[in-house]
Amino acid sequence: MRDIFEGIQSFFEDFAFAPLDYLRNLELDSWWFANLINWLFVIIAIAAFAYWMKQLKIFHDRKEDQQDTTAHSYLG
Repeated sequence: MRDIFEGIQSFFEDFAFAPLDYLRNLELDSWWFANLINWLFVIIAIAAFAYWMKQLKIFHDRKEDQQDTTAHSYLG
């Protein structure tokens, strides 16, 4: 049973996290490149937020959104 957990440990330490170890070691040379994954997540989040705001504006302009507090039966 112990061999199974050691095999899982070996897989993650030697193979799965190898790219992240490379980026951690790269931080001493280039902070920007080492944080490339973080910047990609930030760009994706900004794009998703902009799309969401655009869709909310479309519904608001068509007056299809319900803004009264009795939109749900449990509110009043």
